[in-house]
Amino acid sequence: MSVKITKAVRTDRAARPLAVKVPRHVGIVMDGNRRWARERGLDELQGHEAGLENVRRIIDKAQEMGVTNLTLYAFSTENWKRTKKEIRNIFRLMLKFIVQERVNILKNNIKFRTIGDIKRFPINLRTAIRELMRVSARNNKFILNIALNYSGRSEIVRAVKSLLKKGARALQITEDQIAAHLDTAGQADPDLIIRTGGEQRLSNFMLWQASYSELYFSSRMVRQYQSRERRFGK
Repeated sequence: MSVKITKAVRTDRAARPLAVKVPRHVGIVMDGNRRWARERGLDELQGHEAGLENVRRIIDKAQEMGVTNLTLYAFSTENWKRTKKEIRNIFRLMLKFIVQERVNILKNNIKFRTIGDIKRFPINLRTAIRELMRVSARNNKFILNIALNYSGRSEIVRAVKSLLKKGARALQITEDQIAAHLDTAGQADPDLIIRTGGEQRLSNFMLWQASYSELYFSSRMVRQYQSRERRFGK
């Protein structure tokens, strides 16, 4: 998985920078780690390790550009179909990331969040995730969402079930009510969604929130986003 985010800056005759559009919320479907490894004669673990290093660079670059919300699709509900060995390695890398990035997350005023259902994860990983969420809860400069055991369809189902459990009547449920019960409740929808790994599909990622997102499948995605006129159906 490789993503290069570049900031396009134009200058006028006085060589003064002009304002550029920067997406507030960027979502990334991270894919291609295993393919990248196979092409280089490496094993799956080395591919996932390289992907993890790229995640660190993406987080830093997003903050540098002025993005305020980043959502990374790290583990889908479909990923449970992979071998037990690969899943164990992925969980080990997740735990390593959370432990190693704690200081950086707190120092840079990042709020760490997860979307999805982590109840099925190993207890040591769940504990580390919830602790990092707790200690970073008041941070407000940048929101980092990691999608874990996530499915856009199941997220919508969980939101509707939550509403019904609270006594909402089916015929009276509104879009705003569903949005308020999604895993991303209170956050802006993604302006830009990036898919890596050569595929051109959402793969069950933020299906509700992506209604008006720009979708990109190339290394020049942010520059292209800045040139788009977003009409939101108008």
